[in-house]
Amino acid sequence: MRLDSVTSTQDVARDMPIGSIVVADHQTAGRGRMERRWEAPPGTSLLVSFVLAPSRLLSLAAGVAAAEACGPDVRLKWPNDLLLDDRKLGGILVEATPHKAICGIGVNLTWAPEGAAMLERPREEVLARLQKQVARWTAAPGELVLRRWRELSATLGRRVRIDGTEGMAEDLGPNGELIVDGSPFVAGSLTHL
Repeated sequence: MRLDSVTSTQDVARDMPIGSIVVADHQTAGRGRMERRWEAPPGTSLLVSFVLAPSRLLSLAAGVAAAEACGPDVRLKWPNDLLLDDRKLGGILVEATPHKAICGIGVNLTWAPEGAAMLERPREEVLARLQKQVARWTAAPGELVLRRWRELSATLGRRVRIDGTEGMAEDLGPNGELIVDGSPFVAGSLTHL
């Protein structure tokens, strides 16, 4: 489903069946993790939500898919950011119930907030690549998703701060949790130091 303007593609997708895709030119109330606002002028970003079967690694699989769709220079910041030249290019928001998950992906294409990155590629091209990669990576075995996420990571091997704790981001656990100095973090606000 393609729409001109919506509150959020997540809101429209929520009542749709698995397999649905919602794309919009503009969101009036776009959001990221922790209710952060996602704002961009109309037509400058890829704004899409996929309705998928829930899975424990969906957020990481979506990150791998988005990075692959955007190109070889895109890296992943745990848990849900796309980075280009160490600046935020986009993000992923997964809202799950026991029966389905809504996976929203936003990518700056021709405009970016100050300090952020933009891809400068046509939306239809990126969307077509993203649809193929989402289908591929959401069906991939968990170990393959974790391995590819590690390869694309901008977080692992760096000092980070997460929810007041500083340490070395060492690895991912089997459910996608970030291991910092031996302690697992399932969620949280992460800063690269």
